[in-house]
Amino acid sequence: MRIAVFVEPMPGNGFRASGTEPFAVSAEGATRQEAIARLKDEVQARIRGGGEIVTLEIGPEPHPLAKYAGMFPDDALTKDWEAAMTEYRRNVDQGPEIP
Repeated sequence: MRIAVFVEPMPGNGFRASGTEPFAVSAEGATRQEAIARLKDEVQARIRGGGEIVTLEIGPEPHPLAKYAGMFPDDALTKDWEAAMTEYRRNVDQGPEIP
């Protein structure tokens, strides 16, 4: 897992590494690497304490009629319609015949 971490120099000496929710913790260290290592330890401690990380798939709901799309693949009427649409599109692509 990867999380975004903000690392900044501290006034005077040292660095601070901070995360955002759900890891709203920060840690300080004498070096950049030490601050990041301490932040990692803080997050891992929260996970060892019973926390867990999950992902959610959030997006638009499917169209309510989408489950019916293609339900009659061998229907003669559908095949006739597809043939008519193919012919229409071919005629449109060719354009009008101009003498």
